[in-house]
Parts: sequence; C-alpha cells; structure tokens
Amino acid sequence: MKVLSCFFFCLNNFYVKCSPNTESEMNVVGDVIRAMEKPSTVVATLCWLTDEKLQFYYAVTTGKMFQRASTAQFVDMNHVKEDHGQDQDIVFVADLSCPNISTYFDKKSAENYFRSPFRWILIGNPIQDGEDIVPNAIAHVDLLPDSLVIVVCQVREHSYDLYTIYKISSGGKWCPKLYGKWDKETRFVIADPYMESIALQRQDLLGFEISICYVLTDNDSINHLTDEVNDHIDTITKVNFPTTNHLLDIVNASRKYIFADTWGYRVNGTWNGMTGYLIREEVEIGGSPMFFTSERISVVDYIASPTPTRSKFVFQQPKLSYENNLFLLSFRTSVWYSSTALIFLLLLALFVVTIWEWKKHVKDEQRTGDAGTLRANIVDVTILICGAICQQGSPVELKGSLGRVVMLILFLALMFLYTSYSANIVALLQSSSTRIRNLDDLLHSRLKFGVHDTVFNRYYFSTATEPVRKAIYERKVAPPGVTPRFISMEEGVKTMRKGLFAFHMETGVGYKFVGKYFNEGEKCGLQEIQYLQVIDPWLAVRKHTPYKEMFKIGLKRIQEHGLQSRENHLLYEKRPKCSGRESNFVSVSMVDCYPALLILSYGALVSLSFLAFELLVHQRQTIIHRITHCSGNTF
Repeated sequence: MKVLSCFFFCLNNFYVKCSPNTESEMNVVGDVIRAMEKPSTVVATLCWLTDEKLQFYYAVTTGKMFQRASTAQFVDMNHVKEDHGQDQDIVFVADLSCPNISTYFDKKSAENYFRSPFRWILIGNPIQDGEDIVPNAIAHVDLLPDSLVIVVCQVREHSYDLYTIYKISSGGKWCPKLYGKWDKETRFVIADPYMESIALQRQDLLGFEISICYVLTDNDSINHLTDEVNDHIDTITKVNFPTTNHLLDIVNASRKYIFADTWGYRVNGTWNGMTGYLIREEVEIGGSPMFFTSERISVVDYIASPTPTRSKFVFQQPKLSYENNLFLLSFRTSVWYSSTALIFLLLLALFVVTIWEWKKHVKDEQRTGDAGTLRANIVDVTILICGAICQQGSPVELKGSLGRVVMLILFLALMFLYTSYSANIVALLQSSSTRIRNLDDLLHSRLKFGVHDTVFNRYYFSTATEPVRKAIYERKVAPPGVTPRFISMEEGVKTMRKGLFAFHMETGVGYKFVGKYFNEGEKCGLQEIQYLQVIDPWLAVRKHTPYKEMFKIGLKRIQEHGLQSRENHLLYEKRPKCSGRESNFVSVSMVDCYPALLILSYGALVSLSFLAFELLVHQRQTIIHRITHCSGNTF
C-alpha cells in the first residue's frame, strides 16, 4: 500500500502530456467502470505511449469508486496473459486503432471471452453521420445476447456516444442500443438510469428459432402431449411441454422440436439421447427435466427444477405379525415378570390353604370321599391354576370359606389379565410394523420387489455400485435365472395393494393409481424409501448457451405466476392423506395365528406322546398282572 500510495503521489505531481482525444477516452473508460458499480479488474490492450498508459491507470483506479476497480493490467496482443482474476470482475479495454486488432478479437472469441460475465469497452472509434456504429474490426465476431460489449464512439471533440452491440444469433443482424453519453462538462450520463440486466434488455429474440429436445419413451406420446390421454406415460415430458412453450413465448422465439428416446447416458465414451443433443449443440434446451448427476454437470448446465417429483420404493407396511410374535408383544417384559410372580404367589397360597383345609377335616369321611374337593397335591393345584389362566375353570374346588376367597381372588386376577391380554392382541392385529426404515431393512425383509419399467430405472438399477443397492438389484429385482421384475405402473400398484410388495415408481404419477385402486383405509399404511441417489429433476441447457440467463429468468416468472404449479397439479398427485383407518376391516391370516397354532401343535404332540406312554404302561401292567395271576393259579 505504501508503494501504491507513493506511485499515485508521484503521478499526481508529475505532468503527463496526452493528446486531447486520448485523455478524454481515459476519462470515459474510468467513468463507465465506476458507473457499473462492480468490482473490476481492467485488462487493457492499448497502443499508447508509456506515459499515456500511466495516465490511464490513474484514470480507472482512482475516484469515489476506487475500491470497485482494484487493479489494471496492460497486455500485449501477441502475448496475452490468461489468468486475470475472477471472471465476473474482468473488464477488457481495447483500442480499435491498434494494428491487427482483428486478430486479437478472433483469439479472444475462440477462447469464449465475448460472453457473460466478461465486459468489454472498445475505444478509438470516431464516426460520422450515417456511419455504422459497429466497428469493422469486430464486425465478423459473433457477439451473442449474453455479451456486454460497449463501443465508445466519438461524435465530436470531447463528446462521445456509447452503444452496446450484439447479435441475436450467429450470423444475424447487429442490434445496437444507446448505453449512455459522455462530454467534458457533464461527464458520463447513462441513457436509462433504471436499466435492467442484459438478459432482460435483450429478451425479445424477434422470432429466432430455438431448438428444444424432449424425451418420449412411447412413440404414441407425441400425439398426446397436451390432451391428458395416457398421462401416466412420459409424464415428466408432458408436464413440462406447456411450460417450455410458455418460456419460448416469453422470449418471443419460434421453436423446433426434436425427440429422443432417452435422457442420455455415457456409452463407450460418447453420450446418447437428449444429453448427446445438448453436448453436440444441436439443441439449446432440454425440455424434459433430468436428474442432476456428477457426470452430466460437466457437460450441460442446469437452470431450474420445475417438477418436484422423485422415484422411490413405495409399499404397504407389513403387519406386525410378519416381523414379531404378537403373543409376546401384548405385555412388556416387566409385566410378564410381574404376572408370573403373581401366579406363583397365588399357586403357593392356594396350596397352603388346601393343606390346611385337609388337615382340619381329616376325619370328615364325606369330604374325603368327595371327588369335587381339591386334593392337597401340587400337581392338582397346578392343573387348577392352568385352567384358571386359560379361563377354562376347574372340576375341583375348596369347600371352606378361606379356600373360596383365595379361589375368587385367583379367578378375578387372572380374568383381568386375560382381558387385557386379549385386548392388546386385537390392537396389535391392526398395527403395522415399523422395522423397515431404510434400504438395508428393505433388502432383508420378506417383501417382494418390482420396478416401474422406464429407461432411467433400468439404467440406474443395473449400474448401481453401492453394496446395498447392488444387492437389491441382484437379489430382489433381477435374481439369477429370473426375468428382471420391471413391470408397468398399473400392474405394480395393483400388486402393491395386495401387500408384501415394494414397488419402485415415480411417486407423482404412481399416487394417481394409488388413488384409483386403493381404499381409503389402505392408504394409511404406505411408506416410502428412496433408492436413487439423485435430487429432483432439473431442466438443462447446453454449455455456454447465450440464452441461459433469459431462460432462467423466464422460468422463474413462470413459477412465480403459478403456471408451473398448475401443470404439476394437473398431472401429478401428492402422497394421499390417511383417512378412514378406523373403518378399515382387518382380516386375520394364518401368519397372525402362527405362534398359537405352533403351541397347539406342540401340545397335541406332547399329549399324544403321553397317551402313547400311558398305553405302554397300561399294557405292561396288564401283562404283569396276567403273569402274576397265572403263576398264582399254577401254585
């Protein structure tokens, strides 16, 4: 800073003699840069003397807006320095009177410097009445709508008119517009103090033809882009076809439609489909939004996300019984322990009371011979407890007052436990499992899989490299020896309604079929899990298109005015709201009763085993009895 201050001090105190026109041009450039009110790095190509260049440096780097023009560089046409700093800060200043300046412009044009965000100021262009404003040195260069090139035209001594010049298309007519005026007394006066951005000023393309590409996977879709017939096919294209037409109407451009059968993927080093058209610069804009991927971001530019829709696995949450044993879930672990302890205490109390009553009435022969009296036997007491737990009652009982009180407490406590247990079972039968929360859970679940048959689904599923996603494709979607499960939208949603089926679909389209085929209560259990590692689809344009900012502004206006939302609402459905869950009928399947049937089966096997054992024991005793009887008779 000290060196720079010293330089300015010396420059202020050192008189540099310049020609009147050169001095005025210096001031014009300095005033214009300050009027832009942007940080600027001036890159000057001037055929001036060294003293004049010093004076120019002082003119463009001092004044009220000094902080906005921090540096200035002088470059030679034959040895151009490439690294000038941030692109948005660079202002090229070129002297049209320099020899071979056309060659310099050709080089910069080939390097794409005549485009946004670079700025150009051309000086040394005196004109007379009736002369063309566009300098001959740059007349052969295509300055398209995104360029900002200001030509400083001297109309008389110390008086200049400044024009911006551009072409709507390559080889088109020049479109000059007055940018401002400068004279020695009033200095620089901008033509329009409320001048809009370059993109808004040049938004009228005067009917220039813009090529636009759409993706159609079904040939018949070309006949139904606007009539809502088969709107579940190529929906992403049909919902954006009116939007892109609105966009071209905003910029007053005619249109040329090109159709592709895929969004475009890299195959053997080249791109096919819509992306290929954009890379080859055969179209300006892709009318069908496509996924934002790292491969594509280097070859195309994305400008807007008009349609918030994604592809996900959608499935009905399976019943709780498919993942858990309902007969164990009814009570918490602590309740199970407490209930077991209560039953054990009741068994112990009942056993003690039974012994006490038998000892008290040991001489009562009538009571002793009564088969309905509970014996002081741990096995009989245990069987009575089991009958009470299962609400089956018991053929024996205690006859005393104390025994009856204990049995009343026993049956009353177990009745409440049984009622609570049964009520929880009924509630759990109507509950859904929440264990499937991510792709890994989905992979290891008992659900079958299906995928909507689309170009991008087939590509992304078959090329997945992440372990879980790859396993889903290889084990669930396309297992060895089985036809890959890519199916139609209608078939997939119908199968999903039956349960135990996860269907990968575009949710905005799929939910229209869900609303068509699902009952209200069935919509409550739907769950989503995203598979594709992408965000919402975006509209893309070709790299370095001069209409990029116009398209972005036009699409923002379409969204702000609600036109895009209208099209989205016509063809896309949101996730259905849950209603009517209470009135939904839930049937009980064999899976729900599996643990009970298992216990019944094991119980039957155990009882048959006991029966066989008893028969064997009885047969053995019979044989022994016969042998003993025969031996006695012989003796």
